[in-house]
Amino acid sequence: MNLMPSGICFYFSVAICWFTSRVDSSWWYMGTLGSQVMCDNIPGLANKQRQLCRQHPKIMHCIGAGIKDWIEECQHQFQHHRWNCSTISRDHTLFGKLLLRSSREAAFVYAISSAGVVHTLTRACSQGELEPCSCDPEKKGSAKDSRGSFTWGGCSDHIDYGIRFAQAFVDAKERKERDARALMNLHNNRAGRKAVKRFMTLECKCHGVSGSCSVRTCWLAMADFRKTGEYLRKKYNGAVQVVMNQYGTGFTVAYRAFKKPTKNDLVYFENSPDYCIRDHEVGSVGTGGRLCNRTSRGVDSCEVMCCGRGYDTSRVTRMTKCGCKFHWCCAVHCKDCHEVVDVHTCKAQKSAYWLDQT
Repeated sequence: MNLMPSGICFYFSVAICWFTSRVDSSWWYMGTLGSQVMCDNIPGLANKQRQLCRQHPKIMHCIGAGIKDWIEECQHQFQHHRWNCSTISRDHTLFGKLLLRSSREAAFVYAISSAGVVHTLTRACSQGELEPCSCDPEKKGSAKDSRGSFTWGGCSDHIDYGIRFAQAFVDAKERKERDARALMNLHNNRAGRKAVKRFMTLECKCHGVSGSCSVRTCWLAMADFRKTGEYLRKKYNGAVQVVMNQYGTGFTVAYRAFKKPTKNDLVYFENSPDYCIRDHEVGSVGTGGRLCNRTSRGVDSCEVMCCGRGYDTSRVTRMTKCGCKFHWCCAVHCKDCHEVVDVHTCKAQKSAYWLDQT
């Protein structure tokens, strides 16, 4: 739904506005091009993105190589859920029609992809892989923390550079559109960038007599991306459903009982499908064939994962390490053992023919 010509979209009571969005995050396709990234081969880039791509080919290669990292983190966070952040091969959007829906899953994908760009670029800067940046040039001289004075040294991660470039590149298309979905994407992109900076930590090396810490040399370092993924996953759980305000310039909560979203929260417009069955129109691949846990009572249980369709059990043999012993010094030797385990997988959805017969 487009905004009214006046630029104002009115909402009444607690109605939820459903938005049909373009699937336009084509820069994600860079991850499939690898070292052959060419700016003209990436479909759907905004003019600003294509310009940055041509000006900074090494940065584009870095972003393209880093896409697999945030996708793997997304899949790790949702590996035991009906929606498991699955991607579609040979699809330049990677996620297909899932992104047409302004759901909390789309909110998470935008947030973690934006965070992934920040993390990848910042790490590359510190490792000397990119010419425009290196260690944080602002971290010089002396400073203080709760433990006292220290001297800046080592290589502080230049996260501000990573954030600035990620904002310029990732947000370019949304800033061009400025419709309701674009505002949602911009909000979630920013939440992702802020999440990476949230976990910057001060690391220090002590100097002094007998290992005392009378003198410290410190630097700022990013945390492992897993922390960002876990944090954004919690934000996904607490994502806030919103509608546009009466001026078409921002959000208001969809229901009065909801808290007002902060800049760190994820926001979404539409409720999610249940992801139980394969539905191309909503981007659901279904849960048929997915592993489930027969003894669990959580989201990975066969009852929840299989959506009441039941599950199949098969007995498989797998190899594990056993009889491990520590040998001085310094190795652990293990035997290869075979064990037989039951594996449970969700039954596929009923066929259209079967449904017609019932």
